[in-house]
Amino acid sequence: MTYYTIGIDSGTQSTKTVLMDVRTGRVVADAAASYPLYEKADGTREQDPAAWIAAVTSTIRAVVRAAKLQPAQVLGIGVSGQQHGFVPLDKNGTVLRRAKLWNDTSTQAQCEELVAAMGGLPATIAAIGNAIPPGFTISKIRWMKEHEPARYAKLALILLPHNYINYCLTGVAAMEPGDASGMAIYDVARRGWSAPALRALDPQRDLRACLPPLQESHEIVGTLRPAIARDLGLSTACIVATGGGDNMMAAIGTGNVREGIVTASLGTSGTVFAFSSKPVIDEQAGEIAAFCSSTGGWLPLLCVMNCTVATELVKAAFGLSTAQLTALAKRTAAGADGLILLPYFRGERNPNVPHGKGVVLGLTPLNFNPAHFSRMAMEGAVLSMKYGLEQLRAHKMPLKQIRLTGGGSKNALWRQMCADIFGVECRTLQYEESAALGGALQALWAHACVRDGLHPISVWTDKFVKLGTARHRPNAAATARYRAVYARYTQLDHAVRPLFIA
Repeated sequence: MTYYTIGIDSGTQSTKTVLMDVRTGRVVADAAASYPLYEKADGTREQDPAAWIAAVTSTIRAVVRAAKLQPAQVLGIGVSGQQHGFVPLDKNGTVLRRAKLWNDTSTQAQCEELVAAMGGLPATIAAIGNAIPPGFTISKIRWMKEHEPARYAKLALILLPHNYINYCLTGVAAMEPGDASGMAIYDVARRGWSAPALRALDPQRDLRACLPPLQESHEIVGTLRPAIARDLGLSTACIVATGGGDNMMAAIGTGNVREGIVTASLGTSGTVFAFSSKPVIDEQAGEIAAFCSSTGGWLPLLCVMNCTVATELVKAAFGLSTAQLTALAKRTAAGADGLILLPYFRGERNPNVPHGKGVVLGLTPLNFNPAHFSRMAMEGAVLSMKYGLEQLRAHKMPLKQIRLTGGGSKNALWRQMCADIFGVECRTLQYEESAALGGALQALWAHACVRDGLHPISVWTDKFVKLGTARHRPNAAATARYRAVYARYTQLDHAVRPLFIA
């Protein structure tokens, strides 16, 4: 009998589910389902957790049907979820309100309150290893305390999006270090809940009672509840791995489980992250997200909130398809003849400019056209991610190869821009849905650890994560040109930050 694991990536726009053959690592079926995002002008961005569960259910059923599986053929499930989202539950396990998401910037005031309550930024970083940007979960909990006290009084369980999916599948509430380290109430160096952060969050209430137990990344949360197993066409012996945040799972799915490899994800947001065997903490500014990995190590990460946002806006403004935008950008020289985009359309996390807005510098009658704007948008997204890569370099992280993932990685021109702007060789992966694949691989690892004892996940990633055929090396002339462009980009960034208002 052939056996499989299922990987689920529950993202901001949709859920993607894959079925992986555990003998070959080949994805034999996949499915996707989308759901709405609720936004307001004040930076509010929320989703209904019930929509995630509906998407998870429908996509699991779809891959099981597509492969015509018997229930016992699926050994395990691994869930990747968008980081930082706040899923509040009452004592009965009922969701109290829509989840505030990672890109919700309406909680800046609460971030400032919390940092002040912890004694300022240096004391905050000393307590948790991170600063507190608006995306992190702690400010969302504080926001609920201040704005919805009746609901806050009923709060009995705090979960992140992927934890909530695990909870619905198994009936067990648990967290693991990777996703937990993005809450800003977890001490990433000591790998446990931070007493100073919890006191700052609510001095009158001990919220540790609302936090689930912590597990190691190779462990399992539990097995499928009988009713869920029947509904999905799976066995009650099917294990559910600890899962992790989308970046942690993408690290697994790109083979980023040892030092020297960097993953750059070009999606709605853009992320740059690398495995480390020890904590990497930005003690001065806290700009590096000093996350733990979901493989037993650490995963220092820089996130920008506006990556494909820039290209999507240009496409909409000029009525372009992706192919048309790419063709226009390709015929425009590197540097877009002086046009520079600061793509802070939805505020920004790195650098921490929550009230940031998009800024264009260098407009002339000659470059005010769709071709130059197309090039500018693609370059602006990568230049913003270079800011993060430079932070990793400053902390002496070895950067030998960048593995590209996310929707933007499908674009050959964008991939070459990454190589030229980053100044590092960039590779693609054979399978592009890295977070979902990471979930399937982590599920296989967890199942094997239960059976055979603890062993490194590299046993599986080395075997099953395959590089794609595309290989982009930096072009020396373009890299030199972009070095000058990046210097102007940085000047623009520092010059306009004081001008942004809420």
